[in-house]
Amino acid sequence: MIQFKEAKHIQRLKKLRQQSEETMVEVYANKYGIKYIDLSLIPINTDALRIIPEDRARLAKMAVFDMIGRKLSVAVASPLPDLVQEETVRLKDKKYKVELFMVSKKSLEKSWSRYGDISYAVKTEKGVIDISSADMGDLLKQIETLNDAKNIITEAIHSVKAYRISKIIELILYSAYALEASDVHIETSKKNTRVRFRLDGILTTVVTFDLETYHRILSRIKLTAGLKINIRNNAQDGRFTIKMMEKDLEIRTSTLPDAYGESIVMRILDPSSIAVPLEDLGMSKYFLEILLNSIKKPNGMIINTGPTGSGKSTTLFALLKKILSPTIKIVTIEDPIEYHIKGITQTQINKEKGYTFLTGLRAALRQDPDVLMVGEIRDSETASVAVNSALTGHLVFSTLHTNSAAGAFPRFLDLGIDPKILSTAIEIVIAQRLVRKLCPHCKKVVDFTMKKNQKKEDKIKKIFGSIENKEKYIDKNQKYDIYEAVGCDKCNGVGFKGRVAVVEAILVDKQLEELLKTKPTEREIVANTRHQGILTLKQDGILKIIKGETSYGEISRVIEL
Repeated sequence: MIQFKEAKHIQRLKKLRQQSEETMVEVYANKYGIKYIDLSLIPINTDALRIIPEDRARLAKMAVFDMIGRKLSVAVASPLPDLVQEETVRLKDKKYKVELFMVSKKSLEKSWSRYGDISYAVKTEKGVIDISSADMGDLLKQIETLNDAKNIITEAIHSVKAYRISKIIELILYSAYALEASDVHIETSKKNTRVRFRLDGILTTVVTFDLETYHRILSRIKLTAGLKINIRNNAQDGRFTIKMMEKDLEIRTSTLPDAYGESIVMRILDPSSIAVPLEDLGMSKYFLEILLNSIKKPNGMIINTGPTGSGKSTTLFALLKKILSPTIKIVTIEDPIEYHIKGITQTQINKEKGYTFLTGLRAALRQDPDVLMVGEIRDSETASVAVNSALTGHLVFSTLHTNSAAGAFPRFLDLGIDPKILSTAIEIVIAQRLVRKLCPHCKKVVDFTMKKNQKKEDKIKKIFGSIENKEKYIDKNQKYDIYEAVGCDKCNGVGFKGRVAVVEAILVDKQLEELLKTKPTEREIVANTRHQGILTLKQDGILKIIKGETSYGEISRVIEL
């Protein structure tokens, strides 16, 4: 016997009616000579939607659903009514280019439902999100730990409100800022999407959600960052600003095609994170004095080396702030400008328009600068101009990608710089890494009586024993304990909170000057500069272990011991 399931039958009839309505609208669109579109399949751009107020849009049975520059995509129930034509003329008078699309009643209702999103969401015109101080203050109070962030974002993900996508994005960014994350990663897999924060240099998973939510978030982020929604097979870069409380946060956005969609990375550029005083970077007093003497000189090169994310820019800007004065002109050439600093002239390279580090450096030299900062020396021409600038009365700061301070000299020689000129131009070369600091609330003393810790103890003693003139760096009479990470609520269970720099450096003295004429290897440079008494990366790392600032495991993760 056939059983009649009424609910299922009604649902099927409803679906058939919707399909037939879409088919009928498409037929009429062809008749009127305009395009047809089903808005249930694409995201609505709320910045475009706000161009026509809700009351007028509903009256005219139309809605602006997308906007690229001055070109508007407008959905209409019919192109014939007078109200539609009047609104179209009004938009054209405002210098908009209007393209009409015929849509079903369901599509229009979807568009109109997003007006609720506008009433909640902040304005994002020209890549700016404006957040009220009250909203930001309330959220920062709620997000103190990683679990707080997980709970508040998960709640928004499961919300059924029309504005939930905007809410999810805002909460992800708020949480990242509150937890002092440097980057937000949104990555897809076959079944779902995960959000990870880079906390103190380590990626940590925060939440996961479904692919439908991901696609809406992707569209929203692209719109806000000024990226093209319809381009999915090429990488894109953009940026937007979050205006909140008394400062602006720059969000640098990158999308990259992957196997299941596009990977999104948002770098949070907080001006306060670059405002770290030189004295707070973790350098020893002895080395700090050497560095301060180097930047007091009117000319020469200060080179900082290390991998991406090792804090080179933070150190260089801390040095620039030390010499910042109304009596000198400082010009920087960066890729890109991440932090705007008052009193410094900053310029950003643009490869597409032929404005490179080299052309930027040459242009900067015509600005009568006293101090130059070149974001990175990548080629022989830039190296040559930078070195010559240091020889002609300029103090030049720059970075180089090498693994050690000694490695910078062979690199310059490989770039074709005359060793005699190089030894005259360079004042000091620094190399650095960033390591996580132990959480002061939960760290515990290492038990070296345990067999598993004996090799660590031997390694620490060996490297510590290689340090000459230890009294410059450590009080011999003080008792020091070595700690390891545990994990607690204060540090989100990881055992670390914050980061500190591990640093080494080489000064160019008469002995090194003579050695450079022979085009020495990196090992020869290290052997011939030991008399300078400056710690190596290994030695500085071991001292930070002995002082209880970090752990053996953390140092060995970053530096080959």
